[in-house]
Amino acid sequence: MTAAARRVRAVRLGPRSVAALCLVSAIGVVAFGWPLLAGSGSGLAHSQDAPWLFAALLPLLLAVVVATVADAGLDAKAIAMLGVLAAAGAALRPLGAGTAGIEPMFFLMVLSGRVLGPGFGFVLGSVAMFASALLTGGVGPWMPFQMLSMGWVAMGAGLLPGPDRLRGRRELALLAGYGAVASVGYGLVMNLQGWPYIGGLASGVSFVPGDPLAANLARYLAYCLATSLGWDLPRAVVTVVLTSTLGGTVLKALRRATRRAAFEAPVAFADPAGPPGRPSEPARP
Repeated sequence: MTAAARRVRAVRLGPRSVAALCLVSAIGVVAFGWPLLAGSGSGLAHSQDAPWLFAALLPLLLAVVVATVADAGLDAKAIAMLGVLAAAGAALRPLGAGTAGIEPMFFLMVLSGRVLGPGFGFVLGSVAMFASALLTGGVGPWMPFQMLSMGWVAMGAGLLPGPDRLRGRRELALLAGYGAVASVGYGLVMNLQGWPYIGGLASGVSFVPGDPLAANLARYLAYCLATSLGWDLPRAVVTVVLTSTLGGTVLKALRRATRRAAFEAPVAFADPAGPPGRPSEPARP
């Protein structure tokens, strides 16, 4: 395998990075799923706990970056790459504004996570969603949940198998399939954030605190079918189409940029005066 073909990651996962990612993900799973297990008198709702989650999420995301620096180093080139891709993702999101599921942001997050690895993908997805919320005025109690969900989407792409063997159509087919599943999964997970809001309504799809888990899950699935599937499936179709048509070009551009950036190249400083302890020779006339 040549050096050009070897996979390059701007953010390499080490023990501290893995621990930070696991902690952030665990908090996210609890934040999304806790209402299903909450007692009827707990009064839990995402409208109340989202500000606390947001306050905890940003320091934890910073902890991911700090842990990565401690493990392998995060240089200015990686930060610049993160900024460019996050800005591109934030700019792509308003193009569809979620109308009928047209969200071209997803395919870029999937491809970036594939090329640059799960650590970079998680940070990129979260930062891009944060930037897009500021750009579109979409700041609200749902934003920390969107940041977590998009981080998981991009991180999952970085964990797909065969990074050094799959190329061409096989890789695009893998990414398109993952993008479709991730697009629908994103909608299903985000529904857990908004579903508790309708608790108490006279509807067969309402969230009922304290009800058995099976009963609430049945209502949740009915809620997804009735409300969001019409957006989730078009989002998956758009992601598949963009990955199949533009994916090859975008993957080549990302891989070329990471090779030229030489994220993993060791830094060495040469002494112009010669080896230590040996004086340089004077110039001869």
